[in-house]
Amino acid sequence: MIKKQKAVVVYFLFSICWIVVTDFMLQMFRLDYPVQIMISIGKGGLFVLLSAFFLYRLMEKSKQLKKTAEDEQQLSTLINSMPDFVCFKDSEGRWLSVNDFGRKLYHLEDVDYYGKTDLDLGEIVPFFKEAFEYCVKTDEEAWRKATMTRAEESFMVPSGEIKTFDVIKVPLFDENGERKGLLTIGRDITQQKVAETLLLKKEKLSVLGELAAGIAHEIRNPLTSIKGFMQMVKETREVKEAYIDIILDELERINQIVSELLVLAKPQSHCYKPFLLGDAIDYVVHLISHEALLNGVNISIDNNASSVVVHGEKNQLIQVFINIMKNAIEAMPKGGSLDLRVWREENEVHVTIADTGIGISKERLEKIGEPFFTLKEKGMGLGLTTSTKIIHEHKGTIKIDSEVGKGTIVHVSLPIYEEAGLK
Repeated sequence: MIKKQKAVVVYFLFSICWIVVTDFMLQMFRLDYPVQIMISIGKGGLFVLLSAFFLYRLMEKSKQLKKTAEDEQQLSTLINSMPDFVCFKDSEGRWLSVNDFGRKLYHLEDVDYYGKTDLDLGEIVPFFKEAFEYCVKTDEEAWRKATMTRAEESFMVPSGEIKTFDVIKVPLFDENGERKGLLTIGRDITQQKVAETLLLKKEKLSVLGELAAGIAHEIRNPLTSIKGFMQMVKETREVKEAYIDIILDELERINQIVSELLVLAKPQSHCYKPFLLGDAIDYVVHLISHEALLNGVNISIDNNASSVVVHGEKNQLIQVFINIMKNAIEAMPKGGSLDLRVWREENEVHVTIADTGIGISKERLEKIGEPFFTLKEKGMGLGLTTSTKIIHEHKGTIKIDSEVGKGTIVHVSLPIYEEAGLK
């Protein structure tokens, strides 16, 4: 294309020179009349050719401009019909273009947003001032990372509803590395988040229901002891100190069991904070030990990272490890073993839970984790789905390896939280 453009320019300059030279020859030299006619005809023909050529180029350029305009119109129609927020900003954060969804979302239908920054728009639409200020921070983070970023952002709309968006920001740079523009795309996932919350609550109720039988058994034992000693006191009319100590010990056992049940049943506040992962694992082992005992399963623990601190929701991670360990116990015949290993590797802590159960076939293993797919007759098929979601929310990973007849290994990794005084 560049070579063709150069050739056209050379041809044009040559033609101009030819016309100038012929005029000069006609004026300076007394040429014969036939020669003058031939030169004039050649000059006229050249002028006609040049005119036709430039007319053709003008028509081609017009077609290109028309096609470009049509393409831009089609692209604009497509973007405006999207049920997502789409916004283009320049290198200084000034708004260049936003689709209809975005204008309606931020109540900018009657606002001339072009060339204005988020802070400017926050002054024009005060209700969204805080949301716009947060956008400035996330924009700068995308520029700093110089790569596509993705995060969830939530804010309130005038109707009082809390909207949650899955936001992707793509920074654009010139060849010399200078900032060029920023593309922001946000998808409304509010209903999805609501559905996930409902599934999480439903799965927790399911887990509590399954634990209820084992916990009832644990409570019945101390109640039997208390009842027996109270009957002895009633018959003998004698209250011995040893009887009182035993009754108090059994009541404390009941109190501990009920406290453990309440920890799992209380609403989740999603308050992320640092805590010792070892404490959560010890708690789960203690809670699940009675079920392991009833099923004849031996639990072995190898914790080489007892001082590791992670950042997250302790009760959620407890729920994850309960789901995994219960699945392992239920997958093993009596006399099986469950091995729990914890170790630190660079900036991650790893937890593996291995059982000697029947294992899972490759075909079924591929479907494990899909909602409502379960290997249990009375299961809901949401346990691992919920667990995977929780682990991902904690910036971790979960992986399952299994072989039929040999057992299953669940590998969970979580980032280690580091803070002054916490290791």
